[in-house]
Amino acid sequence: MRNRLQRVAIVVAALGLIAAAPQQEGGTIRGHVQLASVPRPGGRPTINDLASPIVDPIDRRRCVVYLERGPQPAFGQLRAGKARMDQRNEQFVPHLLAITVGTTVDFPNSDSTFHNVFSLARDNSFDLGRYPPGRNGGHRFDTPGIVPISCDIHSHMSGYILVFSHPFFAVTDDDGRYAINAVPAGNYTLLIWSELGHADPRKVTVTEGEIVEADFRVAR
Repeated sequence: MRNRLQRVAIVVAALGLIAAAPQQEGGTIRGHVQLASVPRPGGRPTINDLASPIVDPIDRRRCVVYLERGPQPAFGQLRAGKARMDQRNEQFVPHLLAITVGTTVDFPNSDSTFHNVFSLARDNSFDLGRYPPGRNGGHRFDTPGIVPISCDIHSHMSGYILVFSHPFFAVTDDDGRYAINAVPAGNYTLLIWSELGHADPRKVTVTEGEIVEADFRVAR
C-alpha cells in the first residue's frame, strides 16, 4: 500500500511539472532572404586613404523580417529589455539591431580612441556625447521606428536600430535565414527591411503548431 501511494505521488508530481513547464504556443514563420547584389569595397585607395586607419568593411547583408501588425494580445507581454551595440574597430557591432520598445541599448567603447553615439531620428533622437575608451553609454528606446546610429568623430561609422511594438521579428543570419517563433494563429502580412533594397510583402497564414515557409528576394 505504501509503495502504491509513493508511485501515485510521483505521478502527480510529474504531471504538476508538465503543467508548470512553459508551453510554446502558436506557429513558426521561417525562410531565406536572397540578396540580388552585395556591394563589395573596392577601387584604388587615394593618398588620404593610405594615411587613414584601416577600417573593416561594413557587412550590410543582414535584414530584418517582421510582421506588419502584431496580434493585439502580444502588446501586453512586452518587457523592458537590454541590448548591446559595441564600438569596435571604428564600427558599430552589430551593424543592425532589432529590439522592442522599452529596451535600453548599451554602447560600450571598446576602441582605443574617443567615440560619440547619436541619432537624428525623428522620434528617437539622442546624443550620448563623446566618451573615452572603456566607458559605456546607454539609451532607452520608447518609440517604434527606424533609428540610424552615427558617430560625430568618425563619419564612416554607421548602424541601424529597428524598434518594434511587438516581438514578432527576426534578424537574418550569415546565410540569410530567419525564424519567427510563437506566432499566434492568424493571417498576417510579412515585411522585410534591408539596406540593400526592397522586397514585396508576403501574405502568410499561421496555424497552431505548424511551420510556414516564406522566402524573399531583395532587389534594388
